[in-house]
Formats: sequence, C-alpha cells, structure tokens
Amino acid sequence: MLAGPAASAQQLSTGVSLNPAGASIDVGSMPLGLVLSPDRRYAALLLNGWREQGLQIVDRGGGRVVQTVEQAAAFLGLALSPDGQTLYASGGNQDVVYRYRWVRGRAVLRDSLVLGVKAPRSGGRRYPAGIGVSPDGRALYVAENLADSLAVVDLETGRVTARFATERYPYGVVVAPDGAVYVSAWGGHTVSVFRPGSGGLEDTGRITVGRHPSALLLNQDGSRLFAVSGSTDRTAVVDTRTRKVITELLDPTPTGPGEGSTPNALALSADGSRLMVAEADNNAVALFELSPATGGYQAKPASPRTDRLAGRVPVGWYPAALAFTGDTLLVANGKGRGSGPNPDLPTPETRRVPGEPSYSLGQLSGTLTTLAPEALRGPALDAHTATVRRLDRWDQPASARPAYPPFEHVIYVVKENRTYDQVLGDLAQGDGDTSLVYFDRSVAPNHHALAERFGLFDRFFVNAEVSADGHNWSTAAYATDYVEKTTPSNYSGRGRSYDYEGTNRNRVPSDEGAEDAAEPANGYLWDLAQRAGISFRNYGEFVVPEGELEARDMPPGYRGNKPFLAANTNRQFPGFDLDIPDQRRADLWIAELKDFVAKGNMPRLEIVRLPNDHTAGGAAGQPTPKAYMADNDLALGRMIEALSQTPFWKSTVVFVLEDDAQNGPDHVDAHRSPVLVISPYNRPGVIHRWTNTTDVIATMSEILKMGSLSQFDYFGRPLRDIWSQTADLTPYRALTPAVPLDQKNPAAGPDADASRGLDLRFEDVADEDLFNRVLWRMLKGPDLPYPGTTRMSALEWKRGR
Repeated sequence: MLAGPAASAQQLSTGVSLNPAGASIDVGSMPLGLVLSPDRRYAALLLNGWREQGLQIVDRGGGRVVQTVEQAAAFLGLALSPDGQTLYASGGNQDVVYRYRWVRGRAVLRDSLVLGVKAPRSGGRRYPAGIGVSPDGRALYVAENLADSLAVVDLETGRVTARFATERYPYGVVVAPDGAVYVSAWGGHTVSVFRPGSGGLEDTGRITVGRHPSALLLNQDGSRLFAVSGSTDRTAVVDTRTRKVITELLDPTPTGPGEGSTPNALALSADGSRLMVAEADNNAVALFELSPATGGYQAKPASPRTDRLAGRVPVGWYPAALAFTGDTLLVANGKGRGSGPNPDLPTPETRRVPGEPSYSLGQLSGTLTTLAPEALRGPALDAHTATVRRLDRWDQPASARPAYPPFEHVIYVVKENRTYDQVLGDLAQGDGDTSLVYFDRSVAPNHHALAERFGLFDRFFVNAEVSADGHNWSTAAYATDYVEKTTPSNYSGRGRSYDYEGTNRNRVPSDEGAEDAAEPANGYLWDLAQRAGISFRNYGEFVVPEGELEARDMPPGYRGNKPFLAANTNRQFPGFDLDIPDQRRADLWIAELKDFVAKGNMPRLEIVRLPNDHTAGGAAGQPTPKAYMADNDLALGRMIEALSQTPFWKSTVVFVLEDDAQNGPDHVDAHRSPVLVISPYNRPGVIHRWTNTTDVIATMSEILKMGSLSQFDYFGRPLRDIWSQTADLTPYRALTPAVPLDQKNPAAGPDADASRGLDLRFEDVADEDLFNRVLWRMLKGPDLPYPGTTRMSALEWKRGR
C-alpha cells in the first residue's frame, strides 16, 4: 500500500486512494463470497486468495474472526441451505463442493460432494463456482466454471444426477421461489434458464443480458433478475415472466470511456426499492433507487418514479461481495487495505510458515466493512459520494490541450518483473538502496546510461501485482474481474490455465468461435489505435507460436491472437520464450526499422516485448541471471542506438517499463519499478514525480490523440512536465555489459535443485516467491537474509507528488 499524505487516506499503486466509510475488520485472503447466518450474528466468507483458500467465520457483534477453515481450494461459490443448518462452499480446483454443518456459529465439515474424479497433481476439470440450493433443500445446483455446465446434485445421495450446458465459464447461480434456476456465463452474453419439470430440471433456453455477465440476484418473489456486466459498467434487469431485459442500470465514472467501475456483486433492500452494487475498481458501493417497475415491488407514495444512481459510499480495495441485514450493509473487500510491510521473511533454506504473506499476492488480505443505515441515505450519502469522487480523482479539472514535443511515433517496450532497487538502486542521484541491487552498472550499463541521459524516475509504480494482471494493465490500462478473481488460484498452483494474454484454456478463443473471457470491453492499445486510425506494429505481445520450433534461433512464426493484432504483428518476433535471446529480438526489430527508413514511413505506435530480464533463476544449463539481464540490457541499448541514427529519432519517444515488479526487493515499495522515457526532448536528472503504468499509457494516448481505454488512464497523470523545448539529437551509443551473454548456470548445486521444479515455459507460471529467493541467493550469496517487502510512507508519497 502506498500511504497518502493523511493517515485516513491511503494511495494504491493504481493511482487512486482509500478512505473507507463505516467500520472495517481484517479478514483472510481475497474474500469473494459472503453469506449471513440465519440469526444474522455471523458472516461466513469464502477466501479465494493466493495465500489461503477456504471458509472464515466472523462474529459481527465482536468484530472478529472466530473460525478459519482452510480448504485445498475454493472458488466463488457459497450458499446456505433453506433451513439454515448446512453451508455449501465451492472446492474450486478439487472438483468438489464442501458440505458443512452450521453448529452454534461454527462450520463443521460433514463431507465433500464430488463433481468429478480428479487425477492426483492434476488441475480440476469442473471447477465449481456459483452454488444454489433448491427451495426444498433436496438439490444443489453448481456452476462448473471450466466444464461450461450446470451440475445438479442430489443432496440425499450426494451424486450428480444431471448436467446441462451453459455458455462458457458459468459463474453465478440463483434459485427462484418457484424452483427456476438461473446461471450466468462469464465468457458469454447470456443467462441460462432451467425450470422444474415432471422429470426433473429442464433447460428452457437463454436470455441475452449483456457482455460477460457474472453476479446474479433475484428479488423476493423472483419476478426480477439482476445481472451485472463488470466490463461494461452496467446491470441488466430482467422481467423473468417475459424473459426480457426491461432496463439497464449504468454506473460508469462521471466522464470517460465507460469502463473501469467493475460492478461485480449485488444486494437488494428488503422492500425492493434500493439496489446496492459493489464497484470493485471504484473501491465503492453504488446505491440505485429503483422504480416499482424495475424493482418489481408494489408502488408506495414515496417510491421513486424513475431509476437513478443516488450515490456511492467508499469502502476497501476491490469490494466483491455484499449482504444486507436489515438496513445495514456488509461489504467483503477482496484486497482490503492493500499490501503492507513484511520485514521478516525466512531465508531460502527455511520452510515458509503457513499463511505467511511473503509474496505480492500473499500480502493482500481482505476486510469486512459494515455500513450503518444512515451512511446509505441523505446528507451522509451525498458526502460519501463526494469522497469517492475525490479518492478516485474524478474531480480533477480538465486540463488545457497538452503541449508535447513534435512526436509522431511512440515505441512502447514491455519487460518482465523488476523493482527499481534491483536495477537502478546503485544510482546515487536517485532514492535507491545499494544493498538490494541485483543488476548493477556492470550487468545493465545501458539501463543506467539511459536513465542518466534521459531522466531517472525513482517514483514509478506498476499497477499490477504479477504478470497475469501486469500484461493487462500494461496494454489495456485495466484488468477485468476475470483476471483479478482467477489469478490468485492460478498463481498458487490451484489449477486453471494462464488465460491472461489472449488465450483461454491454452487456446485462442476466436479460433473456436468464442470470446476471450479476460478481455476488457474497450480492448487494448492496438484496438485504440485501430479506432483512431493510427498505424501500428506489434513485436511479441499477445502472440502464439505457429507450430513447433524447428530451430530455436529461427522460429517459424508467431501470430497475434487478436484480429487487428494478427494483421499488424511481425510474424518472426517471439513472445515469451527464455530459450530465445533478446539479441534475436533486437535483430528482428532493427531489421524492420531499416525497412521503415528505406520506405520513409514508420508506424505511429509500436509495442515491443523484451522479456529476458525475467531470467531462469538457477535452472541448470540456462544462462545465469546476470547473463539474461545483460542480454536484455544490450538488446535495449542496440535498439535505441539504431533508432537514434535514423531520421525518425527527432520525432519519436520510447517508453520502457516492466509489466509488474513481482515482489522483488525494494526499500520504498514492492510496486516500485524502473521506467525509462527516451527521446531527444527528455531532460536529464532525477524526477521524483509520482507516476504509474496507466499514467504512461495516458501519456502515449495523448501524444497520439487516441483517446482512453479505462477510467485509470482517463483520470491519470500524463507526463506533460518532463520535456525540454529543444531537442538533443546526439545519437546514443550502446554499451556492452561486462557479463558474458553465454555465461551458464552450473548443472548441479542448491540453486539448480531449487530451480528444477520451476515451470518457465510461460512467465510467472513458476512459484515466483521461490524464484525470487533463488535469485537473491545466487546474486547476494547464502549468508545475506532475504529482505521483506515494504510500502511507501506518507512522507515519501508527499515528496513524489
């Protein structure tokens, strides 16, 4: 967490601040499910985090956690039986639903309801998500998120008696008083409807409700169904009798591109007149007043005549579940208060303590916020609404048309997983800690020289925690709820495929006539370029290899996995593949640059992937971490040298950043990372100005006049104040690292042994906590303890403003 100037407000790496209303208590890792006990005294949470997954019981009166039941896995689904005596919890990757007896405020495991036989050490194939119970308590309805189906479980026998197809990635399940079952499809556009028949449940078709619907809610008599679409900032309202969408409730930011509020959970007042919507990326709860026609309730004299967004209340980071008890609202915040200090991590030889928050995702613990009735109406609601506007920067005045140097071309280089201190901590003019440096000037001379000539940013922060959300924040200025909610499970080894760079289930969805469940509605930078008519070229981002590689030094080809991307991708340029040197990537880019010079025309926007600063740790026979970084450094230096010798140098700006910092050591904050801004108009010197990934995207978009992708770049802090009025056109000369690029790890030893189990085929598939510890031991030696992660203090935050 990046602390703000006041103790009551705390700034996140995404650029917004937290100052929750009501009272909050700390709970476990990433709560995404919330139900109340029959007497409303207890709240049951379903934890879905990297650090732990399972159940947690909170005594509301005492304001404390009274029970934690860890499960091997969990995912989204939590439901209480109609008689209040049984609690059902998704087992996620285990392909089971755990059945608990509710006994005097505690959950006692009874058994597991098996959805499918899972082979040892393999990922779940069913992956239960949303759960619903039939009105008579005899059947359980389970959304099988990876099987694209609804399973019906006979609760007397514990067996699956039927399965029905849904659209891709079924998410939410709700059951009406008449027994009708509704299932949303996270990767589609519909809600599937099933009704009781003479032979059991029957499939009665689908209702189109909007893009990627997730959370569902029925009103008391089942006549209205509410379905949220997180990536379009809207909630569809369905009349279940006519099966028609009768209206949409919109909750985008006051201005901007209409993406980034991320509605993802719902709660309805007892009288049906007020709908609460958890807005994950606004860190707020929106309150809609509903007309009788929309709410499906009997009109009263004071009933609203029209639907309206009455206001918002600030809560914790990433609210993801809601529950009403009377007029009091409970909010489960997935990321709670954000990341915090963690000074006493064990050494690589020490077994990790269970539950220890030793990793970027592991630092994120949730909170449970209680909002009293008076916070949700009248002057208090108005005041809270103003607070949300301030915390999310919606009240920033529109600036005059920004003046930039005469840039016509933007080159955007995305690298992998480094903190500021790991690379630039030895530059005395910046705020670095030399004890945390992994790659000093001898290893990365070009990074150091480029920072010294073109500006040293020592207050740049990545928006993301890991590469899954990192490549989305870096290319879309946003990470969808699919990305945020599945990443902890994928990264903690609890199944699922790496779905975050254009593929789902290790396939390109469009090849199978499907949509990418993780894709934002507004798309990516290349879609923004297409809409603005900006010429574009892609080198290695969101690509898939075309067949097996016959020779590692000459790939047969790579294609972009999005339509416009595919048409504008260099087919020879590899994506993430640590067996291919970054020198090869630089060769390919420089060769095409020469073609552009010969033609006198270069694309306005280029995205270039240089991934080898990720390194392979101590993997036997692979380049050493220093050799990987030297390769990455020299490739970047060669690219800038080649560019600076062309006519395009005078009209081009290059932005270089890491997609995420991956919890590497940094004495200011685990999100602080290197960024380079390179052009003839950049001034040398240290720049203490606070900035982040989406600020860089906002800058690129302003320069090219492309518009915005999400609220985060729209309300960002573009780099308008770092330029000189005159250009220094002196070409850059690449420096050669002192480390040989062919330096290899030994074939045996503790680091090779520790690295043997690391899966390095894709970025961040390996245990990144272990990976960082291996790097530390290799580069710092076994006697120096691995440091804890830190966060930026209020004083440091003020300095960087």
